[in-house]
Amino acid sequence: MTKFSAPSDAVARRAVAPVICYPTETLPQPDLALYRAAREGATKTGEVLVRARDALCFEVPAGHFFRITSVGGPQVGDLNLWNRSDLSERFYSGKTRALHGTHITTGDRMWSSFPHMRPMATIVADTLDWYGVDPFGGSVHDVIGTRCDPYTGNLLAGTQYHHCCHSNLTRALADHLRIPLTEAEPHVHDVLNVFMCTGFTRDTGQYFMKASPVRPGDYLEFFAEIDLLGNLSACPGGDCSSEHSSDVASCHPLLVETFAPEEGSLSGWESPAPSGYDRTHGR
Repeated sequence: MTKFSAPSDAVARRAVAPVICYPTETLPQPDLALYRAAREGATKTGEVLVRARDALCFEVPAGHFFRITSVGGPQVGDLNLWNRSDLSERFYSGKTRALHGTHITTGDRMWSSFPHMRPMATIVADTLDWYGVDPFGGSVHDVIGTRCDPYTGNLLAGTQYHHCCHSNLTRALADHLRIPLTEAEPHVHDVLNVFMCTGFTRDTGQYFMKASPVRPGDYLEFFAEIDLLGNLSACPGGDCSSEHSSDVASCHPLLVETFAPEEGSLSGWESPAPSGYDRTHGR
């Protein structure tokens, strides 16, 4: 392959200052004080325990809360979200990344796909927010990875591994909706990698993972902005310190709990409407 020499103005070209693609000064901000006050008086309404190397669905009404907790040992999870009554509206990791950055934490939101593009859930508490960005450029709760899947495994290693997150999410959605796997699979989408510690290598720009700092009792908590169907996979990589599709890695369950606020505690809050764009696309 031909390697081209740098032009005479290479230094000047590299020195051009970056421009933020989506300035967020006008982005609607969540009322975290209101959410936190409502959460204080909330009552637990249910829970599901997601077994290691498996997934389960759960439902959360708009205006309620859900919490994902590490139990038993360090474990990462892959989270999908849909509008409970319309699976065409689902979590859009790419736009969430463009608005909030590669990793999300308290005050950031999970945005939905076009043409809806509205907040689906807002992070209201994150016990790992202390981690920040480490010397390798790693951080937690990323929206840059996809999900471990059998297709990439087959491509790279010729495997037929069925307990990767993509397959786990597919089985769980099919079971929850009582539909065939072939009908469920197209709805599975890029995830929020809960508790996963990731980044990009500085020299090659490759996506990396490292041992998650999560410990039993750590949690990520959300406020449901719309009626949600959630789906969480307890990744077969465990804490993802070495590999992410494995029957060898030490894996643990993840707990999902839901909470209902007291009546009247969310005074003034309304579930966000879909995007106001008129969808004429210039015609």
